[in-house]
Amino acid sequence: METLLLPFSPRFIVLTICAVVTALLLALGIFDRKIIDVILVPLLIFGALTLLGIRDLMQKQHAVLRNYPISAHLRFLLEEIRPEMRQYFFESEKDGMPFSRDTRAVVYQRAKMVLDKRPFGTQEDVYREGYEWMHHSVAPKPYSKEKFRVTIGGPDCTRPYSASVFNISAMSFGALSPNAVRALNAGARKGGFAHDTGEGGVSPYHREKGGDIIWEIGSGYFGCRNRDGTFNPDEFARIASDEQIKMVELKISQGAKPGHGGVLPAAKVSEEIAKIRGVPLGEDCISPASHKAFSTPLEMMAFIGAMRRLSGGKPAGFKLCIGHSWEFLAICKAMLESGIYPDFIVIDGNEGGTGAAPLEFMDHLGMPMREGVSFAHNALVGINARNRIKIGASGKIATAFDMARAMSIGADWCNSARGFMFALGCIQSLSCHTDRCPTGVTSQDPIRNRALYVPDKIERVCSYHHATLHALAELLAAAGLEHPQELRPIHFTQRTSTAEVRTFAELYPTLRPGELLEGTQDRRFRDAWAMARADSFLPAG
Repeated sequence: METLLLPFSPRFIVLTICAVVTALLLALGIFDRKIIDVILVPLLIFGALTLLGIRDLMQKQHAVLRNYPISAHLRFLLEEIRPEMRQYFFESEKDGMPFSRDTRAVVYQRAKMVLDKRPFGTQEDVYREGYEWMHHSVAPKPYSKEKFRVTIGGPDCTRPYSASVFNISAMSFGALSPNAVRALNAGARKGGFAHDTGEGGVSPYHREKGGDIIWEIGSGYFGCRNRDGTFNPDEFARIASDEQIKMVELKISQGAKPGHGGVLPAAKVSEEIAKIRGVPLGEDCISPASHKAFSTPLEMMAFIGAMRRLSGGKPAGFKLCIGHSWEFLAICKAMLESGIYPDFIVIDGNEGGTGAAPLEFMDHLGMPMREGVSFAHNALVGINARNRIKIGASGKIATAFDMARAMSIGADWCNSARGFMFALGCIQSLSCHTDRCPTGVTSQDPIRNRALYVPDKIERVCSYHHATLHALAELLAAAGLEHPQELRPIHFTQRTSTAEVRTFAELYPTLRPGELLEGTQDRRFRDAWAMARADSFLPAG
């Protein structure tokens, strides 16, 4: 039976105050009936608040109320009156960072399967610089009821995976609470999509519900490492053989802090986390900025080939936020020279990332997702490898429009981290790194993460995925298309200034097949291709 109250927790203090005041008022009424008329109203108020607090603790739909009984109702009250107040005092529906209130609201509504429509026209300024739109057709089609999927696995992959075009992006146990991982994985299983583990290893909470797993291996090799922090191929093979693991992914960098690495302080390395990650208890858990298992593009390709072989032929690929363009092209040259190709590449953008990071890294380091996807897509086209390598996109994706836009410039599927966090009940309090998440999504505090009621959140995760793909199907139908693979840059336009618009075909031009091999004159690639070396990440010359 779960513990409802612990001493000194916020809910314990609130309920205790209400109950004590109610008891005192009752006592006064019993011992001195002359003042009953005076205390009747306070008695009713505090009695009602006590009952409300008990009801808040017992309900299972709202994580905030379970952690903050009574007081959290003020938040909901402000939400109700906010539309009127905001017109005069606060921001619009489109304001709020990193995700606007309007975007968060549509995720909540789709997760709860309630009405997600908007009245009275768009609140977007359609004439502002940067505004983007998708083209519709005068001959729209009925929307497809197909569950959009993509097969991942090139010629060297013996166990390809049929993936949904919308999956849960990499978030580690430790960054997320046990209940959050449980709900995400069970939601993925129910909805038929995949759950990326993040670099923190495959935890019991990932395995508990049986959902499809993409196992991410970072520079710390958590879950498959030796005592000295080096890669352990035997342990990797043992874990990767699990049927629940559908793909294996090498993490080179992430959008939130590319090239940074990370440290989980010894004080936070619990016995459970130490066991899952394969690190010593009581010592700092370090994710180095770079890998020890390889140091050149050719060695990196050999490592990916080994991951595929050790996993029993499952799709093997890598994830990165693109930095130096010649480094990505060096990886492409290593593919050509070694004959080893990844089955997939996930492009993370610098606008992505749930992890905490230094401000300079978060705001100004790394290529944005759309430029990264376009660059990777064109590079693979330019070396005649695009047909054997799938591209995933990860970076601030929450809606069907976000997906369609990314897929029009080269992505085969999309991953979302914060979108699925909202589906779990995240309210964007921006306290993920403090262990004081008010909804229990990112906290390891058992008092806080108890608020996340897993059965309810499973339904919301599954519903958000389903409703988002339904919205994608409706967008495609309006454009006269049947499948997201039909999306092209010509289907989108951006207002580049108040007086000029350009299609994505102009903004993200495409190389010809084999153009890099022939010798391109495209400025985006010409010099970087000449600098790229298969035997080193350093530029030539």
